[in-house]
Amino acid sequence: MGNVIEIRKIIRNFQLGQETVYVLKGIDLDIARGEYLAIMGPSGSGKSTLMNLLGCLDTPTSGSYNLNGNDVSQMTDNELADIRNKEIGFVFQTFNLLPRTTALDNVALPMVYAGISKKDRVTRAEEVLNDVGLADRMDHKPNQLSGGQRQRVAVGRALVNKPSIILADEPTGNLDSKTSLEIMQLFDDIHAAGNTVILVTHEEEVAAHAHRVIRLRDGIIESDIRNK
Repeated sequence: MGNVIEIRKIIRNFQLGQETVYVLKGIDLDIARGEYLAIMGPSGSGKSTLMNLLGCLDTPTSGSYNLNGNDVSQMTDNELADIRNKEIGFVFQTFNLLPRTTALDNVALPMVYAGISKKDRVTRAEEVLNDVGLADRMDHKPNQLSGGQRQRVAVGRALVNKPSIILADEPTGNLDSKTSLEIMQLFDDIHAAGNTVILVTHEEEVAAHAHRVIRLRDGIIESDIRNK
């Protein structure tokens, strides 16, 4: 199987005026290909910072981050953008969909940046929307969809470039409990199909779907427990 992520001695500090804020204090973490992982921790524990680093939205102050054989800790912004588009599918709490654009075009968007032809984009976007249970909603815009359907569009967009990792930040945060369960079932299916899934959540019932739970506190890993 091998590891899709290897992090060593990751430190992330932020300068606030004269003060240095120490957020991550030397994190070591291996995530195997095909793993289903939840990252938990109280507010201020460093979980959002760690997610931004894992998602190549930020770079560490020091330490190394190897993603699918690439050392991303030293990359330029352009190189990071390229790696993000190829390797990582993001799902956000707020869906982050383009409001005036159909479900199909929202899902196809990452393929535009990847330089894929329009014909192939449409074929792949249709396939993915079918997979997430929205075959009959492809021409609908976000305001014509329920919260759960919007999150399914966001999941489809995350899957469309066949990334190494699906990274979900509080994916059920804006959904009611019934819809949350449906979305988590979708993540279970995505994992069962062979994807690596990383959830960042403060909800125990969401983390319970993962097979491994890492808890952060004060910028270090407090516990690392396998559920299943």
